[in-house]
Amino acid sequence: FVSGAVLTDMEETLAEIEFLALSANRVTVLAALAEAPHSRSELAELTGASQATLGRILGDFEERHWVERAPDGYEATATGRLVAEEFDGLLSVLDTERQLRPVVDYLPTDAMAFDFRHLADATITMPSETRPNAPLQRLLELLRGADSVTAFSHAFNDQSLSAVTDRLDTISFQAVLSPAAIDSLTADAELRGRLREVVDAETATIGVYAGEIPLAVTIVDGVVHMLVRDGRGVLQAAIDTDNPTVREWAKRRFEHYRVQSEPLTAEEL
Repeated sequence: FVSGAVLTDMEETLAEIEFLALSANRVTVLAALAEAPHSRSELAELTGASQATLGRILGDFEERHWVERAPDGYEATATGRLVAEEFDGLLSVLDTERQLRPVVDYLPTDAMAFDFRHLADATITMPSETRPNAPLQRLLELLRGADSVTAFSHAFNDQSLSAVTDRLDTISFQAVLSPAAIDSLTADAELRGRLREVVDAETATIGVYAGEIPLAVTIVDGVVHMLVRDGRGVLQAAIDTDNPTVREWAKRRFEHYRVQSEPLTAEEL
């Protein structure tokens, strides 16, 4: 049961959110004033709004005690800065959610032990009619310029393997793969030969982890790249980010799999 008084408070709060959200100019003006005092001419340059529009915005903000006059024009009050900061956080969360919405159903979120807000600046590459392999091509682009590659995955395709073998003299490569990934490669004589090249290289190691690896993650230098597949194994997207928190998570997960894996040897191939 929600009392009428509580419901009214909620409605009033939602009305304030709506007031701010329905105008990009209001959001821009409040964010700018939360950072530093601005004159009306500076605000006009930032927003492209007319002086009449700015007058209404500033008047509405003064009425709410979000801004006040300053020697250099206007500045945000303590509560104005609070509103600006929290609203910016809400915008960031919703922007991240909107980007992840097409792929969230395919993500093993239980295994991704980090706040998804750290994916706010991630690059999401999805297949298109003209580039059906765009997610994989994104990974290959990263591999071609890499100095250091660390991976853990339930699958490892032939193109990624070729990109690694072509650069064994110039990159450091560490991977932990599932038995299924190894079996898929060794079933083909040519791919088995390339895999043996990797195992024989002084700059590379491959471990085999007997348990489940629910993700296909590659750390290419400072970038974490994830290939996202649906339940049928069809590639749906690639997500890559240089966010430090996501990178530390990926390194910890790799180490978790590495210490429980068995090294793949040339004799086994």
